[in-house]
Amino acid sequence: MPAQPYHHGDLRNALLAAAVEAIEQNGPAALSLRELARRAGVSHAAPAHHFGDKAGLLTALATQSYDLLADAVRAAGPALLEAGIAYIRFAVGHRAHFTVMFQPGLYHPDDPELSAARARSDRALSDALSATVPAHGEDREFKLAAWSIVHGFAHLWNNGYVTGRPEDDPETAARAVISKFLQA
Repeated sequence: MPAQPYHHGDLRNALLAAAVEAIEQNGPAALSLRELARRAGVSHAAPAHHFGDKAGLLTALATQSYDLLADAVRAAGPALLEAGIAYIRFAVGHRAHFTVMFQPGLYHPDDPELSAARARSDRALSDALSATVPAHGEDREFKLAAWSIVHGFAHLWNNGYVTGRPEDDPETAARAVISKFLQA
């Protein structure tokens, strides 16, 4: 009787999950396709079959990241404060995704699926801005200021630069910061 071919199930997502785990432990620079294969329990050629190379894998991860962010922001509703909190919650809860998505040197930034996911994420954030502050909805500088507040806060929090009261969590601390911005 011939041997049954090995079937992993959802290898693509298993490899992406293994990449997230590896990036959380050692950062994206230390990531290797061979290590991902080991973590997923598949042959060393399997990741290359699905993604081509490390940049292809990280492109898929960045695409997934922008999709997850867009979903999180949309789920928060149309208020800019809640969209900002959702952005920070995503950044803190998905650190590996957040790290990769803002390092375009790691992936293929011109990938069409990535571009579509990035546009979807941008639209979700723009919609929240327009719903909250209609006069500034398409104001490029106001949009950049709002993004800078939440992105900067998320980056600072993730890297241990935001300190406060021990009972502060990122959401509580961010809510105070974003509220100050919205009052200005």
